Amino acid sequence: MTTATTINDLPDAILSTIIGMVSDTRTRNSLSLACRKFRSTERATRTSLTLRGNARDLPDLPLCFAAVTHLDLSLLSPWGHSLLSPSAAANDTDPLLLAQRLRAAFPFVDSLIVYSRSPSTVQIVSHLWPGLRRVKLVRWHQRPQSSPGADFDPLFDQCHSLSELDLSEFYYWTEDLPPVLEAHPNVARSLTKLDLLTTSFTEGFRANEIKSIVTACPKLQHLLIACMFDPRYIDFVGEEALLSISANCPELRVVHLIDTSSLANARGDPNDDGFTAEDARIGRAALVDFFSGLPLVEDLALDVCKNVRDSGLALEVLGSKCPRLRALKLGQFHGICSAIGSELDGIALCSGLESLSIKNSADLTDMGLIEIARGCCKLAKFEVQGCKRITVKGLRTMACLLRKTLVDVGISCCKNLDAAASLRALEPIRDRIQRLHIDCVWEQEDEHARNFDLNQVNDDEDVNSEASVLNRNGEDGDYMEFNWAAEYEQRSSKKCKLGLDGDCSYMPPSNGYGYGNGNGFWCGESWERLHYLSLWIGVGELLTPLPTAGLDDCPNLEEIRIRVEGDCRGRQKPTQPDFGLSCLAGYPLLSKMKLDCGDTVGYALTAPPGQMDLSLWERFFLSGIESLSLSELDYWPPQDRDVNQRSLWHPAAGLLSRCLTLRKLFIHGTAHEHFMMFLVRIPSLNRNLRDVQLREDYYPAPENEMSTEMRVDSCRRFEEALNRRPILD
Repeated sequence: MTTATTINDLPDAILSTIIGMVSDTRTRNSLSLACRKFRSTERATRTSLTLRGNARDLPDLPLCFAAVTHLDLSLLSPWGHSLLSPSAAANDTDPLLLAQRLRAAFPFVDSLIVYSRSPSTVQIVSHLWPGLRRVKLVRWHQRPQSSPGADFDPLFDQCHSLSELDLSEFYYWTEDLPPVLEAHPNVARSLTKLDLLTTSFTEGFRANEIKSIVTACPKLQHLLIACMFDPRYIDFVGEEALLSISANCPELRVVHLIDTSSLANARGDPNDDGFTAEDARIGRAALVDFFSGLPLVEDLALDVCKNVRDSGLALEVLGSKCPRLRALKLGQFHGICSAIGSELDGIALCSGLESLSIKNSADLTDMGLIEIARGCCKLAKFEVQGCKRITVKGLRTMACLLRKTLVDVGISCCKNLDAAASLRALEPIRDRIQRLHIDCVWEQEDEHARNFDLNQVNDDEDVNSEASVLNRNGEDGDYMEFNWAAEYEQRSSKKCKLGLDGDCSYMPPSNGYGYGNGNGFWCGESWERLHYLSLWIGVGELLTPLPTAGLDDCPNLEEIRIRVEGDCRGRQKPTQPDFGLSCLAGYPLLSKMKLDCGDTVGYALTAPPGQMDLSLWERFFLSGIESLSLSELDYWPPQDRDVNQRSLWHPAAGLLSRCLTLRKLFIHGTAHEHFMMFLVRIPSLNRNLRDVQLREDYYPAPENEMSTEMRVDSCRRFEEALNRRPILD
């Protein structure tokens, strides 16, 4: 009698290789439950681990994860815990004993993420793992009263192999870092990645600070830095600072120079003309020299938030001098593409681009979009924001030209592109697009723009009419370019009719309001590959028109992010009882949601007569969420900036407790303990909920909670109640 061979009969070396190739955390956890052999093999091959337990339980850590090299300690509970600091001793956690336990459990860590509220945390982890190569520090609380550079000195003193430092979520002063780099030249020279895009900054790095950083770190390959480009400030970032970057760090491959005002991510005014009152002190010649000094750059972002005029020639140099360039983001650059005649110019000559983001380009027109699509024919990702002069016509033609490659599109704050118009413009790629961002602006377009048909512009009168719309100056070159675009789409439609193009399908023209738009170019009725959707919506607006605007059929949509922005103060009560989340129930695979109301401002306490406080606005936003089959939810409550309070209120806690399928819930704010207990004290409600955390990841995070809100003991009691509940799977 022969015995069947099973996977357990594989040699240990082969089994270890197979399990080591599994990267999904939950899949690895499932493997470890199959049998003891799988468990020991999974533990022995796991190289990355994020700890999510309570910090007071760290002394009980198992010793079976000895192979871990990447360790994340930033999400321990309670969030923002003073790990390994003297204040932790007051909570029955001996920092020295805990440090020894961490060292024994994870002896080979060379990549670390840690929440550091005080320099003592950095000092201890640097002593524990002196071989650290990659470090990310996290802090949303205010900087403690310590000497300049105290947060970084221990790291550079102990970790001589340090090559990557990420401070994008760490609040500090810009003057803290340069002196430390200068005082430790050997470590500074070994740095290859420096992320200083700190979103909590109100003012970025000045010119002299940037010069000190790049002088001390000549081998940098990744440099991401928040800058002060505003010429009204002393020591603003201008031409000299840019040239010092390219001169001192010629090996740079990723360069992001972003003005701090752009990091706030606030939506602009669609009616703005796109020009700022001040020009950046960056000329065309300086840009040419800057680009010429970065021959290896692959990812470049320049968002200066001040006018950079006549940039087309400099961008042509960028395309020729930087052949490896694949991703480009430009903010407040004007004249990027003249679109005169049939010759490509400006940014259209960056032919290797696969990702392009254009923000606040005041003179970008439909013809510019078409020229970009002709020249940058490999684009897989395209984002456009704050461009007033582009319309459905140009964006739709661009989508036709890039049909084979374009899968990720973002359209925001463009006056002529509301939600319905944006979706109509993307019809040629609706069966291909995978990620999408639009603004939920429900204003209607005029009838002429809605019924526009590129296949019918061969008529002289129609062509001249459309050419005059696209080119107010009446140049002949724009007429020729627009006629070329119409001819291209007409040829594409003929290919579809004859079955010569396997990437598209053809349907007879429709004269109605349907998505075919009368042009005969049809690519399926379903957004069949769309798996991620991002939406912006103004406070007080409703989400319910979303399906009727064109997103009614998204069979594979898995994740959605909704950002609500605006001021509730002064607004009357909404006419409808709820925001409209229930309209998302038509997406069968939707399981992950990020509902961001953090930029919604209102009254946390008593509101004036006739207005609603934030608790009632939360009820408005969250009503209907129980109808969705969500497994993960990130929720940012609205805030009262006057008292720096973002809290989960009674109505919101009750509504969230009715989400029966919810497994993970992260609330980016505070909450009262008895509100949180709603989630665990009703046995008939959610029995799937497994991971809940309050994360105050905004600046400044509250230092000391009010007596009735979640504190260390409150968090412990809630977690114990959560862990006592039986989990179905």
